[in-house]
Order: sequence, then structure tokens, then C-alpha cells
Amino acid sequence: MAVCEVCHNDYEMAFEVHAAGAVHVFDSIECAAQRMAPICENCQCRILGHGLQADGQFFCCANCARQRGVAQLVDHA
Repeated sequence: MAVCEVCHNDYEMAFEVHAAGAVHVFDSIECAAQRMAPICENCQCRILGHGLQADGQFFCCANCARQRGVAQLVDHA
């Protein structure tokens, strides 16, 4: 069995995520999101969808980007 790197649960159905040259082990999508998902620069929520990016900053939506002075970003619908 493998141990989740977030909650340390030793789980027989744990899975690996290979990203940026590293291997991560999780027991759930929730734990994977907590470790891997970027955080919005404005509201600090985890970005689970596409999100937006400008100048190395991540935003969950165009409204949050505007609040941080990034006016050129628009939401994708």
C-alpha cells in the first residue's frame, strides 16, 4: 500500500500523480487538489478549473484579477 503525502493515510487504492518531474502519492482527489492546485492571488481559493494567469500570478476569475490590478484578463465561458 502507499501513503498519501497530505493526510498520511495508508491506502490500498492510492494513486500517483507525475508532474514537473516529481511523483506525488494521494489517496483522494481532495488531497491531490490541496497539494497540487494553484491558489488564487486575490481570494486564496484553490483553482480547480482553468483559472487565469498573468505575470506569474494565478487567479480563479477575471474579477479577482481586476481586484489585483490585472485588467486585461477575461473569463472564458
